[in-house]
Amino acid sequence: MWLSSVVLEELYAGVSGRNRPAVERLERDFHRAGRILVPNLTDWTQTGKVLALLAAKYDYEQIGKGRLTNDALIAISARGFGITVITANARDFGKLAEFRPFQWRVEKPDAN
Repeated sequence: MWLSSVVLEELYAGVSGRNRPAVERLERDFHRAGRILVPNLTDWTQTGKVLALLAAKYDYEQIGKGRLTNDALIAISARGFGITVITANARDFGKLAEFRPFQWRVEKPDAN
């Protein structure tokens, strides 16, 4: 199992003070295991190209493309390592897969 640095950024951005230690533990554990996936230059440029294609096909404006940037970075960087993306967001990842095929599957989060 891998943790995307993009997902880690999203977790830190959205965590409340009392839940922050859980995110810090997650970061520490994945870092110690050498399992944090960090997008490289190619991932960033491929993400830009995919977002441009999405914008052209689906008539996305800047906000729509911006909203998909993190998901595209996750998909593109995982693709480079053959890592399967696990997501609850079938709509956006399905659209991304139209332009750069990658391994992904949908899993709904626990209700707990």
